[in-house]
Amino acid sequence: MTSLSAITAHAIGLRRDIHRHPELSFQENRTAGVVRGELNRLGIPWRACAQTGTVAVLGRGKPGKRIALRADLDALPITERTGLPYASAHEGCMHACGHDGHTASLLAATAYLTSREADLPGPVTLLFQPAEEQGGGADHMVRAGALDEVDEVYGYHNWPPLPFGSAGCQAGPLMAANAMFDVVITGRGGHASAPHQCVDPLVAAANAVLLAQQVVSRQIAPIAAGVISFTGINGGTTYNVIPDTVRLMGTIRAMQTELRDELAARLEATIRAAVAAAGCTATFDYRPMYPATVNDPRCAAIAAAAVERVLGTSAVTTSGLPLMASEDFSYYLQARPGCYILLGAGRPGAVIEPCHSPRFDYNDELIPIVVRLWADLAGVPCPVSGAAVTSPG
Repeated sequence: MTSLSAITAHAIGLRRDIHRHPELSFQENRTAGVVRGELNRLGIPWRACAQTGTVAVLGRGKPGKRIALRADLDALPITERTGLPYASAHEGCMHACGHDGHTASLLAATAYLTSREADLPGPVTLLFQPAEEQGGGADHMVRAGALDEVDEVYGYHNWPPLPFGSAGCQAGPLMAANAMFDVVITGRGGHASAPHQCVDPLVAAANAVLLAQQVVSRQIAPIAAGVISFTGINGGTTYNVIPDTVRLMGTIRAMQTELRDELAARLEATIRAAVAAAGCTATFDYRPMYPATVNDPRCAAIAAAAVERVLGTSAVTTSGLPLMASEDFSYYLQARPGCYILLGAGRPGAVIEPCHSPRFDYNDELIPIVVRLWADLAGVPCPVSGAAVTSPG
């Protein structure tokens, strides 16, 4: 026999090992090896999926509802500044979003569910997915058949802005659709002392950026949620030369995927008009990324009820939701009904380090919470920490 606390302790060790050895999107070879090694230890057959992804099924052939539980594997191109003993061993790469914890907590849940496999009412598919940060690994998993034996899909993200013991869980849009754009504005460069002999792309760019702020505020309905942010401007090399070109980049986000694309079309038209007024031309490269993450109402109700059984009747919150952040879990929700949950990770009295901060670290206290939540959704509720469960190996 082993206990939930023992399962948790083992998972914390795995989490910190993964944290120390982060890998970028579609490069998660060592991380995939950790996952597959744990599945082998537990005696669970698995198959590779979407390159470094892994899929396994518990309770195959059970007559009940077939659910899937998902974790993501990849890290970010950020240099860690936590100073922790298990900090990243790879300069310029770290688990700054908690995917190490997502992976370890699903492995912990897998250990518990394996001990109760005979009692599962229906099959549980385990999705260990690569490339959430860059590359849309969820889309690759879906295309590779990861949901072929699935009726509903569930996932979670640790969320430091929410206090520990709470969870963001709601029907409908939870996270935004996103896109990237690049703009090249072309004029005619020359000597900075004679701007009348030039067609200045810097002034055209400044006008375009300012005018673009009116797209959201004046061209879409006030109750529609969207944002256009310019995140880079690059033009010129020295003090006395007006350049030929200026480059802009940024992001577009909206709570509806269709609105994101509409905003892009309006932004392009606005930029072209603004630079044309200055005698310049522009190219607009629009790259849509993830669709909006939209929870199925029925599955959201199921998930909220499970959260309340695990964390208490006042645990579910919609405060601060939906988010303008984006998630490729949206691809699963396009393919199957399901729900994505934000689990509060904020430590009382501690400085909140948001996801993608170089000082971020996953809150390990979430791991037993996730085990109990996933077990509840799978139909085999897990006892509180300290209670004995059958050892999976």
